[in-house]
Amino acid sequence: MNVQDIMTSDVQCCGPDTNLAAAAKMMWDSDCGALPVLNVQGQVMGMITDRDICMASATKNKPASDLTVWETVSGKAYSCRMSDDVHTALDIMKREKVRRLPVVDDDGVLQGVIAMNDFVLLAGEAKGGKAPAVSYEDVVRTMKAISAHRALVEI
Repeated sequence: MNVQDIMTSDVQCCGPDTNLAAAAKMMWDSDCGALPVLNVQGQVMGMITDRDICMASATKNKPASDLTVWETVSGKAYSCRMSDDVHTALDIMKREKVRRLPVVDDDGVLQGVIAMNDFVLLAGEAKGGKAPAVSYEDVVRTMKAISAHRALVEI
């Protein structure tokens, strides 16, 4: 099974100059917890999460409307392709400790998003000797890797 079979195609997104209040409103209106950040060509520059917005608002001592997405995101854009096997997407999520991945074409242009929720809803158990596309174990292994605490570095 490929990523395109379970990804969400109709995705809200924002630009780097979008203010955090507007990004939060988009998330609220779309019932999602993250937005891809796109450049003018529609290429993914990063992701902004509801947690990013909360932490920036709490630590920068400015209203969310005075902070931009680009001031807040890390600038790292992990992604997968529509033709990737779903297990490839799970492996990227495990390795990069992310719950959502933008799905891009060969030019890096956004085509959709695949999230851990998609995998949870897809997961199943073997029936009649046939293995599911994604097992419960696959999902739990990925969530465990994503949820592992980062090692604290002593200075």
